[in-house]
Amino acid sequence: MDHELDVEAVDRIDAPTGVDAAEYVLYGGKGGVGKTTCAAATALASARDDTATLVVSTDPAHSLSDTLETDIPATPTRIREEIPLYAAEIDPEAAVGEGPLGMDDDALGGLGQMLGGDGPMGGAGQMGGEAGAGEDVLGDEGGLLGGSMPGADEAAAMRLLLDYVDDDRFDRVVIDTAPTGHTLRLLELPETMDSMVGKILQMRERFSGMLGNLTGMFGDDEEVDAEQGIEDLRELSDRIEHLRSILRDPTRTDFRIVMVPEELSVVESERLLGRLGEYGVPVSTVVVNRVMQDPSEVLGEAVDIPGPNHAECSFCARRWEVQQRALARSQELFQGHDVRRIPLFAEEVRGERLLNVVGACLD
Repeated sequence: MDHELDVEAVDRIDAPTGVDAAEYVLYGGKGGVGKTTCAAATALASARDDTATLVVSTDPAHSLSDTLETDIPATPTRIREEIPLYAAEIDPEAAVGEGPLGMDDDALGGLGQMLGGDGPMGGAGQMGGEAGAGEDVLGDEGGLLGGSMPGADEAAAMRLLLDYVDDDRFDRVVIDTAPTGHTLRLLELPETMDSMVGKILQMRERFSGMLGNLTGMFGDDEEVDAEQGIEDLRELSDRIEHLRSILRDPTRTDFRIVMVPEELSVVESERLLGRLGEYGVPVSTVVVNRVMQDPSEVLGEAVDIPGPNHAECSFCARRWEVQQRALARSQELFQGHDVRRIPLFAEEVRGERLLNVVGACLD
């Protein structure tokens, strides 16, 4: 039996222009489902409409350069002369090396000295009381500011994404996110940061009087560094709150879930949809990639692209049966969302020819 999803016909696939999407488009889902392909195709179509578009990859395993067949640096760079298309592949390790939160090392060190202790973040790295004695909360050995903390890559990506928010060079930003688990940790970071900032400011108020009486304990430079560290945290907290408000605004953000027509992928996508709902992040589109269906059927017009032969290929027919069950399940789960199909191509999607077809499927 054939379970059909609502797929709009596409009038033109040569070079789709314009994107009916929000200012920020994020593609997320399990690793290997085709997020980079979708992000690249959307960015190309957007830029062809003379919309200055930045496509960013935050996945440590970058493939955006391969997909667009051009070298992409770690900072936004125009990669097409004829259209305003910009791209960047964020290098999380390099960003963490610069300080995952973008704060000056001297400022962090001064802040730690003011809070007490000998380590890079002083006594803040071993807060007692509410944090629990011996618990490393802020230090470099796994604390919230440390490069080895869980989610350090996401902290670096978040810091750099903050730089692109409201950047007047770009009218649209398309983000190829890391796999599902990493993405959710990135979305949790604002809450973590808010808690951290609050704790540091609370501790400063609690101990400022006592520390003020310990004359000669700190030099002037250390006090200045500590004050700068606190000011940096205040500013970072405000910026993160601004980004969070954008991510939750359906008029500005569209998080698109990408999946493949397999039961496990459907379950993963359902879980991601639920978690995003908990964070208030809007999801309007679900993309089903690598569907073993004739491309002409998916596009709604005859195209010269080879597709599976269900009549003569028993393997194709069997896989199509499996996929149809997953498609039926996704149809049920994602009611109320715009569900788009992308066919499984005989060749790898690299370069503008097939990216144009993908863009037409997403249009």
